[in-house]
Amino acid sequence: MVLEMSTGMIRGLGTVVVFIAFIGLVLWVFSSKRGPEFAQARLLPFADEPPADLIPQDPEPRSTWS
Repeated sequence: MVLEMSTGMIRGLGTVVVFIAFIGLVLWVFSSKRGPEFAQARLLPFADEPPADLIPQDPEPRSTWS
């Protein structure tokens, strides 16, 4: 017996596969085991900024008025 798969069946199976992958991703992201790892990754955009006490400050604010 030859099983023919219609376009609708293939699309339906693709939808089920993507839905299962989505559920797996949601479970992975909201897993309590990942909390410390994500807390550290949350601070990465600020890792290359120098400390505030090393940034030179202007003694007086500059005025744009003539």
